[in-house]
Amino acid sequence: MEKLIRGKAFVVGDNIDTDQIIPAEYLTYDPSDPTERATFGRYAMSGLPIEQSGLPTGGVRFVEEAAFKSLFAFIVAGRNFGCGSSREHAPLAIAQAGVCVVLAESYARIFYRNAVNGGYLLPLESPQRLIDRIATGDELEVDRSVNVVRHLVTGKSWPLRPLGDASDIIAAGGIFPYAQKTGMLKKTATRD
Repeated sequence: MEKLIRGKAFVVGDNIDTDQIIPAEYLTYDPSDPTERATFGRYAMSGLPIEQSGLPTGGVRFVEEAAFKSLFAFIVAGRNFGCGSSREHAPLAIAQAGVCVVLAESYARIFYRNAVNGGYLLPLESPQRLIDRIATGDELEVDRSVNVVRHLVTGKSWPLRPLGDASDIIAAGGIFPYAQKTGMLKKTATRD
């Protein structure tokens, strides 16, 4: 993954659960089929109640009607992002929509592990409450070389916690490629 990532932010609140990230009705698609896998991006974050006023999203849809990709490279969240059921489809859906990074105050452990183990996206933590400082549509830049997020209009920046050992797993493309790369798991022969 790139060291410098730029794009628009989609801001959500605290306790965004996996049913809001990818509602259960869309779990019938097969992630191993490339056409059906793309469909997960279409329905990512579709469980959010965007019509309610006062939401950080500002009433903006994450993925426009009939589109498969989002205009947003970042999701900026509060505490406990990805809580709820342990569906590994949640980080997959966000990644299929085109998101590279989720910036949150904290994560539900299972969402964090699924994001890292699948190599889907960067789950970065901020010690600051970024949802009070960033709005949906703001242009951001994450500089992984110094673990900081910058607001490209205001010039403000905030530190991010380092990924630690999870960085190697994400760089390898997930837990299985990492295990093969480090010799913990032997590569299987492929059929011709």
